[in-house]
Order: sequence, then C-alpha cells, then structure tokens
Amino acid sequence: MSDPTLQILVLLALAGLAAGFVDAVVGGGGLIQLPALLLGLPGASPVQVLATNKLASICGTSVSSVTYYRRVRPDPRTFGPLMLLAFVGSAGGAVLASRLPGEAFDPIVLAALLVVGAYVLLKPDLGGDTALRHAGRRHTGIAMLTGLTIGFYDGALGPGTGSFFVFTLVGLLGYSFLDASAKARMANWATNLAALCVFVPQGAVLWKVGIVMGAANLVGGYVGARTAVAQGAGFVRVFFMVVVSAFIVRIGGEVLGLWS
Repeated sequence: MSDPTLQILVLLALAGLAAGFVDAVVGGGGLIQLPALLLGLPGASPVQVLATNKLASICGTSVSSVTYYRRVRPDPRTFGPLMLLAFVGSAGGAVLASRLPGEAFDPIVLAALLVVGAYVLLKPDLGGDTALRHAGRRHTGIAMLTGLTIGFYDGALGPGTGSFFVFTLVGLLGYSFLDASAKARMANWATNLAALCVFVPQGAVLWKVGIVMGAANLVGGYVGARTAVAQGAGFVRVFFMVVVSAFIVRIGGEVLGLWS
C-alpha cells in the first residue's frame, strides 16, 4: 500500500493521543484507534491494522504502566501472574488473528459489555475501595485465568481489552477501580508485547504510521495515568461507564447492521 499523506498522519496521531488517554484511565482506546486506522488506511489488510495498532498501543501502555507503578504501587503477587498469562494468551490469539473474522466476536463482546455495564451501574459502591474477595492460590488462579482469557481476546481482536481487565479485577477480585486500572495497564502492556512478537516477524507492522501514532499514544497515556491517579477511583468508575456505553453503541450498531 502507498504511504499515507501528511494530513492522514496528523489525524491518526490525534486519534492515537485520544486513545492513549482513554486506555490509561480505564482501557478501551481501541474504540478510537482501530476505526481511525481502518478509515485512514483503507488499503491495509486486517492483520496490518491490528499489528500497527499494537505498536502504537504499547507506547502508551509502557509509559502509563510505569506511571501507575510509581504512584499506586500495585501488588506484584497479582500483576506478575496476570501479566505472564496475558502474554501467553495474547500470543495465541495473535497467531489466529488472520483466521478469525472480527464479526465472530461482536455478539459475544456485546453481551459481555451489557452485563458489565449493568452490573457496575447497579452497584454504585463497587470499586470504591479495595476489599479483596479471595486470598492465596485462589486469588492468583483467578488472576491467571483472567490474563489468559482476556489476553487471547486482545491478541485476536483487541478493542475493550483494558475495560475487561478492569471489570474482572474489580468484580471478581475486589480491587478498587484505581488499583484495577494500574494492574490492567501492566497486563495490557504484556498482551501488546506478545502480539508484536507474532506480528513483527510476519512483516505486518506499518512502521511509519505505528511510530507516529505511538508517539502520540505515549503522550496520551502519560496524561491519562496521571489524571486517573490524581482524581481517584470515583473518576475512573465514571470514565469506565462512559467507555463501556460507547462500546455498546458501536458494537450494537454493527450487530444490528445500523452501520458497517
């Protein structure tokens, strides 16, 4: 495919900036970044779009992970196993990415988002403070299963990964939204790295676009992480509901055929 124009690169950079901010706060930057890549690069294959998205995303998740770690100090006994299994799951999903049509995921993802949104909306105290529901091996086992399952989804498709990580850590393990966002960023960094380990040898990454969007995503990720830490769990919860609602509208419209 031909190189994008300067105007397209600028618009993609703006999309990367916004996606980095959203991703750092609660996940879901793919809601912005993937459609932007599809519109801006109509000649790119689906695998090239996914691979370039991962390159841009890992820039933002790198800086937001470091920012969260320095300011929130998440427990490595949880984020370590979570990241390891997320890496494994994402690598497996990336291998199958070119064989699984995105449409196959849409009804499942839509149903999951509806359940997630309703659950959080009906439980206003959920995620305000950390109150762990499990301990020991059970806690670690749930974290590992979360990493493997959501990691596979991220490698194969991606949008909403961070939000699913946040909800699972809040709903199943009992972390606050802020603590969950910190661990979700680290797990999301691992899934991005694993996918790139598969996509780069295939030559699927569009490096010029990915580097430009990655630089913008990095800035957005830094600002988003600092904003989330400064504003606290309440802000992250509200932002989470906004992002989930946007996903429901977008994916629901695709399932119902309201737009392509």
